[in-house]
Amino acid sequence: MRGPVYVITDPVAPHSVADQARAAARGGAWAVQIRDKTASDGQLVDLIAALLPGLTALGVRLIVNDRVAVAIRAGADGVHIGQGDGCPLDVRRRIGPRMLLGLSVENEEQARAVPAGVDFIGAGPVRATATKPDHAPPIGMAGLARIVAVVSVPVYAIGGLGMADAAVVKASGAADMAVVSAVVRASDPALAARTLHDAWYAA
Repeated sequence: MRGPVYVITDPVAPHSVADQARAAARGGAWAVQIRDKTASDGQLVDLIAALLPGLTALGVRLIVNDRVAVAIRAGADGVHIGQGDGCPLDVRRRIGPRMLLGLSVENEEQARAVPAGVDFIGAGPVRATATKPDHAPPIGMAGLARIVAVVSVPVYAIGGLGMADAAVVKASGAADMAVVSAVVRASDPALAARTLHDAWYAA
């Protein structure tokens, strides 16, 4: 069964972004978010074009981080934006009704303001994380539970999480964990994604 694992790529991880995405898909992720702040729009469009057929064949959604125009141009399955990346309602109008829209939420106040048209949120960081040095203050598991309680869309916990956190994150009511290092920096990212998948269902 293809589970709720959500993997975010890291351009400075040991494996290429393309290899990270393909490995996550093989490991059972339902979605892979392509996050690369340094690549040009054209480079991202080419990467997405190369990845989409294989990911689609496996039933995996390809989500683009931040760059709405790239997501539209490349025909991606969705886009994920942060609090500073524009109005979610405007983004929804741009991408149309079929594309997925994710939104980062850093606290309960932002969670209460999530508008209609957002399909899921990434809540965190739960813990401090080196993959995003400018992150907001960590919310902890208690903060995660408060966010889950006030939204009506699936919540993906993010920020410093790994395999051992599956049970406590699941207990918060979150849909699952969105992970970066736990999968893409593993020696075998596909195995790491599968292990996370299995840990979630065993919790």
